[in-house]
Amino acid sequence: MTSETISITTPDGVADAYLTRPDDAEHPGVLLFIDAIGLRPRIEEMADRIAGWGYVVLAPNLFYRSGKAADLAPKADLSVPENREAFFADAMQRVKSLSNQQAMSDAKAYLQTLRSQPGVTGDKVGTTGYCMGGRLSFVTAATFPEQVAAAGGFHAGGLVSDDADSPHLMAGSIQAELVLGHADNDRSMPAEAIETLEAELDKAGVTYTSEVYAGAAHGYTMADTATYNEDATEKHFHVLEDLFRRRLG
Repeated sequence: MTSETISITTPDGVADAYLTRPDDAEHPGVLLFIDAIGLRPRIEEMADRIAGWGYVVLAPNLFYRSGKAADLAPKADLSVPENREAFFADAMQRVKSLSNQQAMSDAKAYLQTLRSQPGVTGDKVGTTGYCMGGRLSFVTAATFPEQVAAAGGFHAGGLVSDDADSPHLMAGSIQAELVLGHADNDRSMPAEAIETLEAELDKAGVTYTSEVYAGAAHGYTMADTATYNEDATEKHFHVLEDLFRRRLG
């Protein structure tokens, strides 16, 4: 496994990003969208695991406008619920300040950077995302359908809203196959929102899998937090690996 931190120039500045690959051979590319907590060792672990399946994985610091990943990373143990709540009091301000327009401007640069890396093969890439990153994985697949062949979204929030740019309204633009693993009793993606999303995907003829992971709370993949669920996390890795093998090889 070879990994490094790289810099990506966007229209709004320079984003730091984690880039990892299994070896020097040629592999398809995967763009990983982080959760609201940010780019940190847990995200790097997940990127490394995905890279181990045979992919070049890029995980950008989506909050580069607020600072470097190391500066924004939590300093307290987020497996302690009180610490997690205190951290999110600040982190959610960064999440709310990142508009879809900004995120997709960034995503264009992220995709260009990933596809230009030595050894990245294929006409299309895969994406995966967690929490807010699950929403951005979905929106990226809709915004850049000619570049994204497979998109995963896990404990994603905000896929359905009353806003004019709600992600579910973009379903008709998606050409990728989707795999969505919803958290159980997630206030940011309740049952009625899931039904609305699935109806739009069905209407658009999108190939997808959408499942609620029973007993798994929002943030279930994040082993450095109090909401970690090992069974749900392993399931997510299994279905994501299958998706990428089908669509990326």
